Parts: sequence; structure tokens; C-alpha cells
Amino acid sequence: QVQLVESGGGLVQAGGSLRLSCAASGSTFSINAMGWYRQAPGKERELVATLSNDLSTNYADSVRGRFTISRDNAKNTAYLQMNSLKFEDTAVYYCNAKTYPWYQPRDYWGQGTQVTVSL
Repeated sequence: QVQLVESGGGLVQAGGSLRLSCAASGSTFSINAMGWYRQAPGKERELVATLSNDLSTNYADSVRGRFTISRDNAKNTAYLQMNSLKFEDTAVYYCNAKTYPWYQPRDYWGQGTQVTVSL
């Protein structure tokens, strides 16, 4: 099993920055990729950014150029640096870990951290 604990959310003014952290524990050897998703009130959960072990990244169009995902493998921690925040970035942000196909389950989620951007 993999456990994920997020931190770093909070209230920030539009144009400001926040950095989210996601610490993984347990069977971290099984993790192939880590990522961030978000869910705003009344909306579906959506992908924000992912980072695979081969260092490939994927960003939502809405955050590309403003957000940066990174990992510290020694600390088993993923980060999401969010700059130039907009009101529409307000959401609960969830950390996700995807394991290699030979390890089940494939998906793990953190408890979520609230990010609120004020105008």
C-alpha cells in the first residue's frame, strides 16, 4: 500500500504563489508516476499535472506555464509550485500516485488540500 499526505494549501491573493507538497510512504518502490488533480465545487475532478519516473510531464492547458511539478526521490515527495494564481484555480487539490502494472492497486490518493485564490 501507498500512503499520501498533502500539505501547503491555503488562502492567497490572485497573482500570488503557493507550493503544495505530497509525501509518499509505504510501498514507494511501486510508484511509477505522481501527479496532482483538483476538484472545484460542482465540477469533476481534473488533472493538473503529472510526473513519471522517466521524467516525462503532462500539464493541463489551464496551468501550463504557471505551475511546475517536481519530485524529490530521496524524500519520496512530490511538489506543485503554483505561480500567477487565478481565482479559477480555487479547488481542493489531490495528490495521486500511480503504481507499475505489476503492483495493485494502481491508484492512490491523498486526502486533499484546499487552495483558495481571492480576487
